[in-house]
Amino acid sequence: MIAIDNVLLSDQIISDQFVCDLNSCKGACCVDGDAGAPLDAKELMKVDEVFAAVLPYLRKEGIDEINKQGRYVHNKEFGWVTPTIENKVCVYGIFEANGTVKCGIEQAYLDGKTTWKKPISCHLFPIIVKKSKDGITHFANYEPREDHCKAACVLGTKLKVPVYKFLKEPLVRKFGKDFYEALEATATHMQTK
Repeated sequence: MIAIDNVLLSDQIISDQFVCDLNSCKGACCVDGDAGAPLDAKELMKVDEVFAAVLPYLRKEGIDEINKQGRYVHNKEFGWVTPTIENKVCVYGIFEANGTVKCGIEQAYLDGKTTWKKPISCHLFPIIVKKSKDGITHFANYEPREDHCKAACVLGTKLKVPVYKFLKEPLVRKFGKDFYEALEATATHMQTK
């Protein structure tokens, strides 16, 4: 376990390698799970802010489900999450011709329609962050899906890219630049032991 400020990180974030391989998994993290993408309270407002810009990217099935459930829903176990279609694909998921699922929110961002990329839980995956009951401590664990993320683990090992380097942008977005620099320094120190 690595401790930086109020964040406890699993050692695997430094020791393991990972690079998303969309050609293999086809965006399974947008489809498979126990609920939609977790959202923190501030992100509910972000979803509302970007919704008009994101709407043209969404599939009819996603729009129909949003009309039934809302732009986000509360789950007993996970708190606020994005709705899903039949407990599978996220309502914000869009399909490419080859069957790969991507994020409609992120596509709007990439096209310059919004300034918010996507929920931080999606951006950080396969790092999953949970808060302590008092809300002070964050627990960041590396939890790739055994089946869907296998190719990403293989690709990361082949390219020699540690999890924390692959996820630099979302780690900085979540915890800040100083945190990331401390994480890099910790990784360097651990590798020289």
